Amino acid sequence: MPSLRKVLKKKNYVKIKLKKIATNHLELKAKINGVKGRFILDTGASNSCVGLDVIDYFMLDAEVSETKAAGAGATGMETKKSTDNTMQIGKWKTIESHLVLFDMAHVNAALIQHYANEVHGIIGADILEKGKAIIDYDKLYLYLKKELIYKRKSSKKKDHNEIPF
Repeated sequence: MPSLRKVLKKKNYVKIKLKKIATNHLELKAKINGVKGRFILDTGASNSCVGLDVIDYFMLDAEVSETKAAGAGATGMETKKSTDNTMQIGKWKTIESHLVLFDMAHVNAALIQHYANEVHGIIGADILEKGKAIIDYDKLYLYLKKELIYKRKSSKKKDHNEIPF
């Protein structure tokens, strides 16, 4: 019987290594607009998020948002949003990543309290759905299906080649 990895590779999925941290969260590395960061994988988060303190770090264009964020014991948090960012996780990439920006101090304080490293953000269900995600909890891998990336007609962000990643 073929392994999960072999079956998914034939279906154009890429394999991304996950790391279980002290809090039992799954951590992964990703790039936003070409800048490396550390993220928690959160299947319960509806949107991918980054902290307000890393807007400049990830070269985000932040806009006012009417949406209030809630989660992990905090509710009614003010948010901003950033649209049309590139997100790369391993060899998987999208040029249409929309991010919710909020104060992640409570998230990082909880991680530090449990002797885990701070994170820049959260990879949520929006990316998992877009990548048709499959999580192998036993072997700690995330599989995302590659999508074709096409050059944008016009954008304030960098142009991308018309090749699949």
